[in-house]
Amino acid sequence: MSPTDHLPDVAADPVAPPVSHARFSIGDVVRHRLLEFRGVIFDVDPVFANTEEWYQSIPETLRPRKDQPFYHLLAENAESSYIAYVSQQNLVPDDSDDPVEHPAIAGLFDRSADGRYGLKRLHRH
Repeated sequence: MSPTDHLPDVAADPVAPPVSHARFSIGDVVRHRLLEFRGVIFDVDPVFANTEEWYQSIPETLRPRKDQPFYHLLAENAESSYIAYVSQQNLVPDDSDDPVEHPAIAGLFDRSADGRYGLKRLHRH
């Protein structure tokens, strides 16, 4: 008997949620694929981790699956800066090289000469 023989076969379990992998990382600049905003990722949830009320407030035709990574963004649009919570299926890389002008960026990130955002040393684990 091997040390893992007593563990259930998760791949064969039809009830187990699918395993999803984050396509983006902290510090990546992304934009929403449908809405006019972009931002810098500052946290990642492996699956939906917001309130059910927030989830239900999304129109049903646009509501994303919960079994995918969700990203916390320091976001901006033409009118304002804010925090956004966005599903992976609704994000694409932003290749514009334009800086994100969110006021909280300076407290969390340093921007390198190549335009990438790296967490300040005091925020790294």
